[in-house]
This record gives sequence, C-alpha cells and structure tokens, in this order.
Amino acid sequence: MISPALVLVQTLNGVQFGMMLFLFAAGLTLVLGIMNLVNLAHGSIYMIGAFLAATFSAWTGSFILGLLLALPAIFLVAVAVEIIVLRALYQRSHLDQVLATFGIILLLNELVRMIWGSSGLYVAMPGFLAGDVTLFSGILYPTYRLAVIALGLIVAAGLYWVIAWTRLGMLIRAGASNREMVEAIGVDIRLLFTVVFGLGAMLAAFAGGLAGPILSVDTGMGDSVLILALVVIVIGGIGSIRGTFVAALVIGVVDTIGRAFPADHDPAQLGLISNIGVDFGSLKLKSVTGYIETDDFNDSDFDQSEIFFFPTFRLQSHRQFSQELRLAGNTDRVDWMV
Repeated sequence: MISPALVLVQTLNGVQFGMMLFLFAAGLTLVLGIMNLVNLAHGSIYMIGAFLAATFSAWTGSFILGLLLALPAIFLVAVAVEIIVLRALYQRSHLDQVLATFGIILLLNELVRMIWGSSGLYVAMPGFLAGDVTLFSGILYPTYRLAVIALGLIVAAGLYWVIAWTRLGMLIRAGASNREMVEAIGVDIRLLFTVVFGLGAMLAAFAGGLAGPILSVDTGMGDSVLILALVVIVIGGIGSIRGTFVAALVIGVVDTIGRAFPADHDPAQLGLISNIGVDFGSLKLKSVTGYIETDDFNDSDFDQSEIFFFPTFRLQSHRQFSQELRLAGNTDRVDWMV
C-alpha cells in the first residue's frame, strides 16, 4: 500500500518541478508567441545559466549573489546570440529556424565543454536553506525545495503584472497580436524582440541556477527540459503566461507522480521505501535525499534503518551526480557514479 506521506512528498516534488518548468517555458512561449521564432537553443541558455550561476557562486562564496550575477551575464549572451544569429531568421520558415537553433545547441554545448570541461559542476546548497521543514505528522521536506516553490510563485506573479499592467507588457501583448501594427505606430520592433529574447533567457537562466543545488550542472542538462517545455506551451497556449503556468504545474505533478508510482513496478524496486538506509563503505547515512532512476538499480544496496527517504531526483544512470546527505544532523555532500 502506498503511504499517504509519500504521495504528499511526491506531490510537492511535482509542484516544485512544475515551478522550474514554468520558469523555463515562460521565456520560450514569449519568444515563440511574439517573435514567431522556434528557439530550440533555449535549453542551452538554461544550461549556460546554470554554469554561470555555479561559477559565480564559487567565486563569491554566495549562492544568492552568484545567481544574481548570472542573470545580467546571460542577458548579454542572449542579446549577442539574437543580434548575430537570430535576427536573420525572423522572416525564414520554421524549418530554417529549427535547423539554425539546433546548430546553436551543438555550438554552445561544445563551448561549455571547452570552458568548464565535461565532468560537470556542483553547487553548494545555501546554508540557510539546507535543512528540512516538518510539515505535519513528522513528515520532513527539504527547505530549499519549498523555497523554489515560493520563488516560482513570486516570479509568476511578477511576470503576470509586467505583462498585464506595464507599458512593456502592453507592447509585448500587441506584438504577439499584430507585429506589423506595432511597428507602424513607431515602436522599434527589433529592440522589442531583443528585450523579449533577453528576458526569456533570464527566466531560463534563473531556472537553471535554481536547479544547480538539486541536480548536477553538466552539458546537455537542458535537452530533456526542452521537450517538456514544448509540451507545456502547446497545452497552455503559445504566448499565454497564465496557460503556461497552469500547464507547467499539471505536467510537473503528473510527470513526478508517474515516475514515482509506475503501474508495472513494485515501489521497492525503484527505491521508493519509507524507511531505508544506505551504507557506502564506512559511511552510515542518517538520511538521503534522492530518487535514483537507473537501468541497473539494485535494492540490495539498501538495508533497513530508521531513516526517511525522499524520492525526488530524475537522474540518468550514465551521469555523475551529487546527493544531499544529512549526516548526524550536519549537511554534507557525497558524489558517486550509478
């Protein structure tokens, strides 16, 4: 029988994933709805934002400062890409746009490997968000994930205010409806497109930066998110922020619940056990946060102990990743290969 506590935790995980999916998809739907540009390189912007946030966090010693510094940096990168490459594609067919932006994906992935290497980076969890929150009945949930949900709601509300009540939002809505008319009344449509593309890139980079302490930051990390984001904007409506928000939440929850409770698997085979422990050599862990999704999972790695397991991550078996381990009340990190 599935534990109600596990269902609650997975639902919260789905909401958190949906919030990050919204941050990613919001910029993509604005670019597609206003600029009529199919930008497959949006996932690469997400990836570069994560790398920049990780790098700035390491330089400054502050996760928040690193994330804030990454936003204007990715804005400049996005503006450069828009001016140099994408402006020539506005009047081209969607097939040409797909081919060109796919080429940008290959270029940016290789550029990231040249600068940061192929092993990936790991971002330290902010100290003040490293603990757990007791929900009720002794159920613990990571504070950082609750913070991600709160930030997603704040950004969604702020984005809706900008679109609905500001002059920039008025121009964005008008540009989505009739670009020729907006240009006819004297608005610099090229500048508007550049600003919209930059704002969309900042939203994607913000999502990538928030993903850093949860997932490993490595090349190609935006590819899988891009597929789900395209589904989100189709369901929510191209150019619709409200529709994107609702669709992202629905898909986030459905995707997480579907992965956590597959119909044709025993929950124990996926490590979805309420009370387990993990023994890596001499390390006896007090608790583990993670959902190990791998082709060669072996539940013999786990033994019974007084530990609660939060299945939270969607990780590929070929990637090196980091889990958050709470050792005797202290927060530490351990890396390994699955």
